[in-house]
This record gives sequence, C-alpha cells and structure tokens, in this order.
Amino acid sequence: MPGVGEGGSGADGLGHVQASGEAGSGAAPEAGGLGHVDTPGTASATGADRVGAEGAGAGAGAAGARERILGRVRDAVAGAAPVPEVRRDYRETHTADDPAAVLDLLHENLADYRAIVHRTDAAGLPGLLARLLAGRGARSVLVPPGLPAGWLTEADVTRVDDRAESTAHELDAVDSVVTGCAIAVAETGTIVLDGGAGQGRRRISLIPDHHICVVRAPEQVVASVPQALPRLDPARPLTWISGPSATSDIELDRVEGVHGPRTLEVVLVTG
Repeated sequence: MPGVGEGGSGADGLGHVQASGEAGSGAAPEAGGLGHVDTPGTASATGADRVGAEGAGAGAGAAGARERILGRVRDAVAGAAPVPEVRRDYRETHTADDPAAVLDLLHENLADYRAIVHRTDAAGLPGLLARLLAGRGARSVLVPPGLPAGWLTEADVTRVDDRAESTAHELDAVDSVVTGCAIAVAETGTIVLDGGAGQGRRRISLIPDHHICVVRAPEQVVASVPQALPRLDPARPLTWISGPSATSDIELDRVEGVHGPRTLEVVLVTG
C-alpha cells in the first residue's frame, strides 16, 4: 500500500509545507492546506524547535499523526453521496454449460500455465500416481490428513505424515506431495486448496518441489471465478494455484520454483 509522502508546495499536501519566508520563493500556501504550515517569524519555524517538540514521545506523536490524517479523510468524505449497491447481474461465465467443454478448457489453461496434466478414471488413479512418482524418482511422499487411502496403494514410496511439529527443513527433504483440492476454475486454469481433508496445511503445497494435485471432475470443476466463490468459505485458508511457482525479472527471464513447487502435476479424474 503506498504510503503518504511529504506534500509539496501545494495547499493540499499532507506533509510538511514550507511558507515563502523559509523557501525564499512564491506566495504562502492557502490556509486550507492539510499539512503543517510554518509562517515566517514564528518560533515554530526553526528546525531545532520542531525537532525538540517531535522528539518527545515519538510513539504518541506517530499515533497522533495517524489520527489527524484519518480525521481529515473522514471530514473530506462526510458529505459524499452514499455508495451505490454493487450490481450482480453481470455474466458469470464465458463458457458453454457443458461439463466436457469446461473440463477441456481447464486442461488447456492448466497446460498453458506449464502444469503437467493427466487424465484418468477412479480405477486408474492409484496406478497413475504410482507411475508419476516412480518417473519422478520420488522415494518419499508427504501425505496430508484425510487423503483417500486407496490413492497411494500401488506407490512404492515412504509416506510422510504432515505433522504440526514438522519443520520447513524436514518438509523440504520430502520428494513429493500428493493432495486433493477444493475446487478448480477452468477459465483461469486455477486450482484452489482450502486446507480441508486430503489437502493439508498451506505449507505442504509450497515447500516440496513436486506437487501432484488430484481434481475430481465434474463435481470439483467450475467454469469461472464467480461460480467458484460461493462454493468457498472465505474464513478458510485459501491457496489459489495457477501453474508451478514462477517469477520473472524486468527482462522477463522466467525462474521457476522460487516461491513454491518447481513442478505441478494435475490429475483430472472422471467417473
């Protein structure tokens, strides 16, 4: 959030405003200015006086300045017109009401964000997860509470339970993490985790370098964000994931794995 900087020579500046006697040029600011005005010839115009006054009780001074600024804001909007009611009659989606088309769009946008997307049915899920973990060379897998027991029955890995006392160093030593999700948004290629059963705490989807996320279709897939929000609890810790972690500098050099997993694999399960 941008901070309030010092005001310039204008009458509406919020910072310290110097009058013409100090700056040596121009007319004095108007009386309606929001900043502190030093007029020529007054005792408060000297820097020493100001430093002495402001130095005593710095904490109280900061709180007082905050209240003065907020008070000016309240006064400025006191006569403003009431805020109009937000209209909700906008289009909620740009996608046809066709579950197969919505799933295809999710697949396309996930891949566009460089996630690796797989499809299977419920019966083929354990075998697919076993192949993905073996292909990654994973020897240990982080397992969140409530993950369906049958998902990893065919995987030859050491299961590591997510514990409250686990340190970031311990989680970083795990090769992969397998989770479910709360919902997936097709138009944005986004997966949302809310910390529910089979999803775990937010940190387990951020620290391991390889994340496999299972999405059940069509029940966990919606077309748009407006359709997703009513199905999510804002009081829960929502994590919105669009592809693997990535960032880029001013030259647009992309670096993956800085703020989360370097590799995201999404399994779309139908049937």
